[in-house]
Amino acid sequence: MEPASSSSSSEHHRSYWRWSKCDFFPEKSFENGKSYRAALAATCPRLKDRLLNRSSDAHELLVLPRTSEHRMNRCLTWWDLTWLAFGSVVGSGIFVVTGQEARLHAGPAIVLSYAASGFSALLSALCYTEFAVDIPVAGGSFSFLRIELGDFLAFVAAGNILLEALVGAAGLGRSWSSYFASMVKSDPDFFRIHVPSFKPGFDMLDPLAVAVLLIANGIAVSGTRRTSLLTWLTSVITVFIIAFIIVVGFVHGKASNLTPFLPYGVDGVFNAAAVVYWSYSGFDMVATMAEETKNPSRDIPIGLVGSLSMITVIYCLMALSLVTMVNYTQIDVDAAYSVAFVQIGMSWAKYLVSLCALKGMTTSLLVGSMGQARYTTQIARSHMIPPFFALVHPKTGTPVNATLLTTISSSVIALFSSLDVLSSVFSISTLFIFMLMAVALLVRRYYVRESTAKSDLVRVLVCLFVIIGSSVVGAALWHSGKLGWIGYTVAACVWFLGTLGMSFLPKQRAPKVWGVPLVPWLPSLSVATNLFLMGSLSSEAYWRFLICTAVMFVYYFFVAVHATYDVDHQDNGLEGKNDEGVGDNNTNQGVI
Repeated sequence: MEPASSSSSSEHHRSYWRWSKCDFFPEKSFENGKSYRAALAATCPRLKDRLLNRSSDAHELLVLPRTSEHRMNRCLTWWDLTWLAFGSVVGSGIFVVTGQEARLHAGPAIVLSYAASGFSALLSALCYTEFAVDIPVAGGSFSFLRIELGDFLAFVAAGNILLEALVGAAGLGRSWSSYFASMVKSDPDFFRIHVPSFKPGFDMLDPLAVAVLLIANGIAVSGTRRTSLLTWLTSVITVFIIAFIIVVGFVHGKASNLTPFLPYGVDGVFNAAAVVYWSYSGFDMVATMAEETKNPSRDIPIGLVGSLSMITVIYCLMALSLVTMVNYTQIDVDAAYSVAFVQIGMSWAKYLVSLCALKGMTTSLLVGSMGQARYTTQIARSHMIPPFFALVHPKTGTPVNATLLTTISSSVIALFSSLDVLSSVFSISTLFIFMLMAVALLVRRYYVRESTAKSDLVRVLVCLFVIIGSSVVGAALWHSGKLGWIGYTVAACVWFLGTLGMSFLPKQRAPKVWGVPLVPWLPSLSVATNLFLMGSLSSEAYWRFLICTAVMFVYYFFVAVHATYDVDHQDNGLEGKNDEGVGDNNTNQGVI
């Protein structure tokens, strides 16, 4: 694969493997101790600047990629994206948390949990698709939020994107280890090392999970096209095995196992829905492939929306087959499907199911590795993390440094952390980002900085406040159990009025090629459903989320705010020139 031309001739002769201070912290604020102290003293005005700063389509498309020195290769079609989405999503949760949530929270109604999560995921996929078609860059949600909601909120999302990526990969590595151990000796912890002195939840070391992560990331970094071909070829096999699981599950199922259908009540259904949302995560990784897609305006909608609709149906059928085969009280929480076949007398089938699960988790790791690295690359291009991680290797056309960063970090997490700890943190980060994406789409349609009147901006902000506020209140009431259906009805009515009010406002921007239908209703509903599912998570998940976010803020105040401020202001004049007259180029990027 031949790389695109670099931005300057000198860059052609620079080694990819370089480790100087300038490669990590080239900004003026980090030149020496004196300049850094001066930067810290100016933190407040710089933070204000970052809060008000907005990127642009042209900046994300044309300026930031230069930081990588080499361009990624456009080599993917809708066929590749469809199977990348399928390979990324199927296996990342259905074999991991279905048994856990069916037994502990939902019972046979786990099928409703998957339907609710699938609906919410589809709404989010629509929002992602419009952005990815208009702005086909590797940054995915980070770039989209940076354009519409600003630098600071984009950093909050970026931190959660990285947290989601690292935790998700670690969770998959642990699950791969559990399934493989169950095949070898019917003991999910067979390959793990127990350390009694460590805190419960972090006391089972998993070296096999680390090995799996290292191998999967090594394959992903070797080349995008090669990884895509491997993913769709192996995913075809998965389809046949999934069909076998569904058919056998229904043939050997008992209607009596579906009674009681709601053993934990409606609360249990939505508590489970918030966690099994993990099963749908991964489609956002496909949005990061937009920079490597040949025809984004056609390929991305087919690849994202089409594949996610199919996956939702498959998940509901798989969940239903599990709870008909085995009573929910007898489901194994670590390897639900393989143990279920043993319980119905088909011991040989557990190996087929486990192989399918292992294959699904492996392709999820492959696609996840690709997506994580591309997120990280765009974040590094903006200098929120060192630009060293933005470099694209000239031979493979892939971001090797970014891949190494996510691989090492996720391997450390996988070595120590148990699945229940990882799944709760992962779900809340994912839902938070998807909620922000829906808000960003509403802002994109109803507000354009150069042309929207101040009075219209105020109306947009009021409607957003009502939509988000009513959704938060509704979720809080549901979680607390106070006021009952009266409270939920009032919150829903307020949400409806806020969305109705926004529907009467003039739209300031139309999608360039492909757009979400029924705006503002579908994005507003996406906000509500994501916040509702967040409200169904445990308080422990929120504490972990808040602690991680607090650590991110410390890094932002001491490093990222100064790095991005320097880059934005030293290049301001140049960027202004670059942005002039690129409207046509920007539009064309979406239809190449």
